[in-house]
Amino acid sequence: MTTDLNDIPAIALKWHRAGTGAALATVVETWGSAPRPVGSQLAISGHGDIMGSVSGGCVEGAVVVEAMDALDDGKPRLLEYGVSDDEAFAVGLACGGTIRVLVEPVGAAISEDLLAQLVEARAASTPIAYTVDTESWVRELVGPDSFPERFKSDKSGFEGSLFVAIHNPPLRMAVIGGVHIAQSLLPMARAAGFAPVLIDPREAFASAERFPETTLLHDWPDAALDAVGIDARTAIVTLTHDPKLDDPAIQAALRSSCFYLGCLGSTRTHAKRVARLVEAGFDEAQIARIHAPVGLNIGAKSPAEIAVSIMAQIIQTLRQG
Repeated sequence: MTTDLNDIPAIALKWHRAGTGAALATVVETWGSAPRPVGSQLAISGHGDIMGSVSGGCVEGAVVVEAMDALDDGKPRLLEYGVSDDEAFAVGLACGGTIRVLVEPVGAAISEDLLAQLVEARAASTPIAYTVDTESWVRELVGPDSFPERFKSDKSGFEGSLFVAIHNPPLRMAVIGGVHIAQSLLPMARAAGFAPVLIDPREAFASAERFPETTLLHDWPDAALDAVGIDARTAIVTLTHDPKLDDPAIQAALRSSCFYLGCLGSTRTHAKRVARLVEAGFDEAQIARIHAPVGLNIGAKSPAEIAVSIMAQIIQTLRQG
């Protein structure tokens, strides 16, 4: 089985188990216009192979040297690098910054068992946080209840001397209706880091020709959403204008933990939708979760502009609640 090149913990575990040795370098703190966010990781093998990044190229060489020393003595390191404006310009950055990097040799610092548990949780799309106390060097894995706000905002960082690395499942988006807006929305979703799926039992609408490089499900929306599985990292958008298709998806979404539900339609259309939902037994608080008319009010008119407004509202909901 091949390893995802973006799954840095899994790569480090693979190198360690292959006997080459491995260290994990993690950005734990930044100041100014640092090139990579907190939580970014670089895996370094005992042969000097690297995967991932902590600075976009500025300090990787220095981190590799420290990682090799860490593999020799088995001790973790907290390193700090200033990126000057000249250096930043050399790698195409707008301005300089400072980063703090934690280097941990696998086996000696972070145990193989703990890293394997982290890799397994990530593979199972289970939200988990890796914590390390930079004074006592005690490490453990904890769930979302320990740091709910950090999980919600995807924000790794320090709590006193404790560094909390958030490992959330991938963001996903389920779009109901292979309409013109969806043709613009799905590529935007991919560009923003979402794994989108298009659901529409009408194969003429949800065709590979109209939606290349897109996962297409031609089942009835509620059945398709059940098969996909809805979690707190899922956004759902209904676009068909047809209650026979939209309503089953909306009801499934309202019973789920999805972080966003947006529904296309005018204020008048939404009022009729609300009446149907009340009749189906949904209460005011549940119905209030729906963003309708869907999208931020930016005066959008074309399908592409409406898609921009929807994508912006999804990101706003994700990051700001």
